[in-house]
Amino acid sequence: MSASCDYPLRFQPLFRQYLWGGRRLGELFGKPIGDGDDYAESWEVVDHGEDQSVVAHGPLAGTSLGELVRLREDELLGRHAGVDRFPLLLKLLDCNRTLSVQVHPNDAQGAELDPPDLGKTEAWVVVAADPGSIIYAGLKAGVDRDELAAAVEAGESDRCLHQIEAKPGDCVFIPAGTVHALGAGLVIAEIQQASDTTFRLFDWNRVGADGQPRPLHIEQSLEVTDYQRGPVAPQTPQAIAPWREELVRCDKFVLERWTLDEPTEIGGGDQFHIVLVIEGAATLAGDPAGQPLAAGQSALIPAASDARTITPAGKTVLLTMRLP
Repeated sequence: MSASCDYPLRFQPLFRQYLWGGRRLGELFGKPIGDGDDYAESWEVVDHGEDQSVVAHGPLAGTSLGELVRLREDELLGRHAGVDRFPLLLKLLDCNRTLSVQVHPNDAQGAELDPPDLGKTEAWVVVAADPGSIIYAGLKAGVDRDELAAAVEAGESDRCLHQIEAKPGDCVFIPAGTVHALGAGLVIAEIQQASDTTFRLFDWNRVGADGQPRPLHIEQSLEVTDYQRGPVAPQTPQAIAPWREELVRCDKFVLERWTLDEPTEIGGGDQFHIVLVIEGAATLAGDPAGQPLAAGQSALIPAASDARTITPAGKTVLLTMRLP
């Protein structure tokens, strides 16, 4: 691999079809989905086993993200080199139906799995929400393991869950160990650790495409739940500049929202930056795709790249993600 990893990388999306999906990944973002009505997730940036983002344009076209980590680690990751996979996973979700109630292990618990995996801390940004759409985030105050276990046994786990009526622009932070579920009518941008480990606590007493209940992981879920977490409220954005706000800063990632109407710079600092446009469109200098990033499109700026000018086409809202 002789080409340098120093230009903005766009990847081919990977789609996941689940019973709770719909068609809004195509309708809102122009994603090349098929004819089904269950397109649930578009994995935008991923390096997790056989699930691999593949570069779509430029000298590195056809190269997987995992190959870049192995062969161009310093160029891609800069001061965060020294990992065995790209550490973050970016998704878009179409929640046409309510998702199962889930909880994710932390890194120490994930390392005990067979095969081992990272833990899964994640954050959601609501891109679209039907009126009355609900996010379940955290347990109600005072709920302990016994109460949660009894509610699950009775098929009534929602009685233990804190609810938020979601609106576009909300950001909800879900550290590992937080019981959660996304309700129907939501379109979500999600940044998370590069893990696919999910314990399903409750699935609303429904059946899968085969007519059978989907598998649950009740004991594992009860074991990894953080009972001190309590109700989770949407994040309070922290202003950095008039056009820039920090939504989440944790030990796994930093998530910001930029609202642009004039060119600015992104990248640099000897670290990678991910950018996802959620409203409007923007041109990223040096992007070999030859066209602006539209809503629902993303790019990865490698650590070896200089800061790049990003030029909005009118008012444009984007999310940026990096390691702390």
